[in-house]
Amino acid sequence: MAELNRLLEKAGDSRRPPELWQRVLTCSAWHLSVINPEQRMVGFVRATSDQALNANLWDLMADPEDPARDEVLLALVQAALSRLRRELAGCSVSLSAPPEALAALEHCGFLVDPGGIRAMGLRLEGPGA
Repeated sequence: MAELNRLLEKAGDSRRPPELWQRVLTCSAWHLSVINPEQRMVGFVRATSDQALNANLWDLMADPEDPARDEVLLALVQAALSRLRRELAGCSVSLSAPPEALAALEHCGFLVDPGGIRAMGLRLEGPGA
């Protein structure tokens, strides 16, 4: 969980408590990581699905200090889509991604706001947040 939080912070997001990481990883169908030669995690993505029509990619991120950041993002997107095609052919895929991932996503066929349709999201915080 420490490596995930380190990567999350480097990617510009807030740390998550270990219990939350455990819960989201348990509820995920799978997750992929990229480890560099120095054995540091430099990329991550996880997937959830209803196992029928929909799949979602979450926490797509790559270390902004890694010189191969664009290649890491592209590898994660390609590997995730390949696995989804193999395991859940026909599912629609949605995700929330940082701006630096747009080139990798477009390379893999994603359309940004197709037909003017925009997605919306809401982050639910705990009591007192």
